[in-house]
This record gives sequence, structure tokens and C-alpha cells, in this order.
Amino acid sequence: MKKIFPLLLLFVMGFTIETGDEKVFANSKETTPYYEDHSVRVGYKTVDEAVSEFEKNCDCVVKLPAMIPDLKFTHEFGAYYKDHKDRQKDLLQIRFVNREQKNNIFKIDVRPSKVSYEGKEYTLQDGSKGIYVEHHIFHVFVFEKNNLQYIVRIDKNASDIDPSKALMDVANSVN
Repeated sequence: MKKIFPLLLLFVMGFTIETGDEKVFANSKETTPYYEDHSVRVGYKTVDEAVSEFEKNCDCVVKLPAMIPDLKFTHEFGAYYKDHKDRQKDLLQIRFVNREQKNNIFKIDVRPSKVSYEGKEYTLQDGSKGIYVEHHIFHVFVFEKNNLQYIVRIDKNASDIDPSKALMDVANSVN
């Protein structure tokens, strides 16, 4: 045991000398946390970057909701997925998530093509129609504005808010 300790100490000192004066901590703010790093690796970027890319490729103007559900979010990400065969299937995705409260998820998908949904029909403030659907994971509201289809979703376990009202408020805030 006495011979191992000096060797271990020498190894640790050698490691410190090799790395110089730089200190590395597990919770360093200078490193990119896994959550953000993983999002970037799967194609997410800032919302502004994703919207700009979608608008440029689809030759359209995206109006994002002026309000989002009354939930706490720690992160927001965007992604643009281009369908090389059919531009009508291009997709803009925006995600609001909470690192600590995993069920606080709000999603906005925007696409140039229209996909039909079956559910309860609601009339928005501008007279347009929207469809509310209860999916097994999300509450979903689908509506059209500015020649684009919007699909907004809240996780079913997000909170005790009224999901249909919250999603209609979001839809009504798109001008």
C-alpha cells in the first residue's frame, strides 16, 4: 500500500502538470451541457435561425404566436426539415421544454401543406376554424394562418391548465 500511494500521487501530479493551470469541474459553465449539446446534434438550432431558414426555402413569412401556454420553460429550440422531393412537406419545428419539469413541453409545427385532422372544431377570433384533438400523449390544435398550417401541442401531463383554451389562445395570438 505504501508503494501505491506515491505512484498515485505522482500520476495525479503529472496529470496536473500536463493540463497546466486549467481547472476542469463537472458542473463548469464553460462546457456545453448535455441537454443543449444533444439538441444541436439532432438538428435543433435557435428559433430565429430555424424560422429564417424555413422562410427562405418556402418563400413565405412565418408569424409565430405572440403568446405561449402559461408554463415554465427553460429552453427553446427550432429546426427546419427540408423535403427534397416535395417542398410542400417541408417542416418548421419549434420546441419549448423545461429541463426540470419534463412534462412541460409545448410544440409548434408549421408547414406549407395542409394535413387533415379529425377532432372538435372551434372558431377562432378572426372567424377561421381550428381542430382540437386529444392524442394519447399531447393535446393538439391545428389551424391555418397566412397560407400555412400550424399544429400546436401541449404534453397531456404538463400542468393543470385548460389545454383547449390555452391552445386556442396561442392560435388567436398568431396574426
